Amino acid sequence: MTLLKTNNFDIKYLKKLSFPIRFMANKIKPILEEVLLRFNPSPEEVEEIKETLKTFVSYLNKRIKKLKIDADVFVGGSFSKNTLIKKNFYDIDLFLRYGKKHDEKDFNKLSKKILRFVKGVSVMHGSRDYFKIEGFNGKKFFFFELVPVRKIKTPKEAVNITDLSYLHFVYITKKIKNKKIFDEIKLAKAFCHGTKTYGAETYIKGFSGYALELLVYYFGSFEKLLKGLSKRKSNKIIIDIEKYYKKENVLLDMNGSKLDSPIVLVDPTYKARNVLAALSNETFFKFQESAISFLKSPSIDFFIPKKIDFKKVKKESLKKGYEFIELNLNTKRDKGDIAGAKLLKFFNHLSKEFEKYFEIKKMDFEYNQGKSGSGYFVLKSRHEVEVRGPPVKDVKNVIRFKKEHQQVYEKKGKLYSVEKINFTSKDFLKKWANKNKRKINEMSITGIVGN
Repeated sequence: MTLLKTNNFDIKYLKKLSFPIRFMANKIKPILEEVLLRFNPSPEEVEEIKETLKTFVSYLNKRIKKLKIDADVFVGGSFSKNTLIKKNFYDIDLFLRYGKKHDEKDFNKLSKKILRFVKGVSVMHGSRDYFKIEGFNGKKFFFFELVPVRKIKTPKEAVNITDLSYLHFVYITKKIKNKKIFDEIKLAKAFCHGTKTYGAETYIKGFSGYALELLVYYFGSFEKLLKGLSKRKSNKIIIDIEKYYKKENVLLDMNGSKLDSPIVLVDPTYKARNVLAALSNETFFKFQESAISFLKSPSIDFFIPKKIDFKKVKKESLKKGYEFIELNLNTKRDKGDIAGAKLLKFFNHLSKEFEKYFEIKKMDFEYNQGKSGSGYFVLKSRHEVEVRGPPVKDVKNVIRFKKEHQQVYEKKGKLYSVEKINFTSKDFLKKWANKNKRKINEMSITGIVGN
C-alpha cells in the first residue's frame, strides 16, 4: 500500500480521526462470529435460490438457442462468489453476454425478446438498461437482475463498465480459494451495509462489492482491512495488487479523472481503471470513523443499518438552540440509482443555498428506494452576511443594487452591503422554492415538504 500526499481532504475530519486506537482483538472475534451467524443466508434460502436460478438460466439458454441469438448467460455478483449477506430481499446478478454479431444498440431489443414470456419483468435505466425480474416461479424473497453486456476477451474491448463483470468474476474466483476469505468479505460487506457506505451508486458514493472483495483479499482479513484504512491521515491511499505501476507513478500514469477518490484501487483486470473512482471523501470519512469506533468498542450494532431518527436529531438540535428542518423530497425520475442520485444532488444543492445564510451544523439524507428521499439540516443563523454587488463602473446595476440595499460600501472596485438575517430556515426555504420553481423542475424534483 502506497501513501501519497494530497490536499483534497477536510482537515477538520482528519484531526478527528488522528487519535490513537487501542484495538480490542479479544472482544472483536466473538462479535464477528455472531455477525456471520446472523448475516449468513440460511442453507434453505441458498438452496431455494440455487434451484430457481438453475431453472431460470435453463429457460434463458433455451430461448437464446431458439431465437438463434449469439449470447450466453453467466451468474455473477455475490451469490456466484458465495459472499451473499442476509437481507430481506436478495438481488441475484446475471449477465447476458452478447457476441460481436450483435450491435450494442440492439442489446435492449434482443433481451426483451429472450424475456418475452417471463412475468414480472421491469426495465431499469442506467448507463445501460438492464432488467429486473421479480417473483419468478412465485419466489418473493429474491429477484434477478439481468444485465446485457458485450462478450469481451480483453478490457480494452469494453464499451460499458458492466462489460468487465465477467473478468472481475474470473479474477476473484481464481485468486480466492480459501473459504475463510469469503467469510471475511461477507463481514466487510455487512459492515459497509450497516454503516451506509456500501454501494457505488451516485447517491451513496461508497464501496462496491468488487472493491470490498479486492480490499479483503489484499489486506487478508476484515479486521486488517479496518486497521489498514483507519490509520490514514492526510494521504491518498494507492493499492496496486498486481503491481502494474511503479510506486510514485500511479498518479501520473492513470487517467486524471479517475484519481479524485481518497483511495486509488488499481483494477487488477484493467490497469487503467480505479475501482474506487466513485468513492467520495465524505463516505470514506464516515467509513473511517465507523472503523475506528468499532475497533475501540466492538458491537454488532455497526452491522445493522439504522434509519435516521428525525425526532432524536430534532430534540438534540433544539436543545442546543439550533434550527431543525426536515425535508421530504420526490422526483419524477425512475426509481433506483437515477432517482437516488437526483434526490441527493438536489439535497446537496439546497445545502449550498442554506449555507449562504446559515451555518450547517449537521445534515443527513437517505434514499427511500422509490421516487422519494428524506433528509434534514441542523442550522445556526449567521445573523448577517456580506452581499457582493456589481463593479462600481457598472452604472446601471449599481443604481439597482443601491435601491435594494440601504447601507452600501465599496471594496476593491466593487459594491458590497451587509444583510441582516431576520428570517428562519423554513421562511427561507419557502421563499427560495417559490422563486426557483423552474430550477426545481429542471432538477427533476416534483415535491419539497419541509417540516
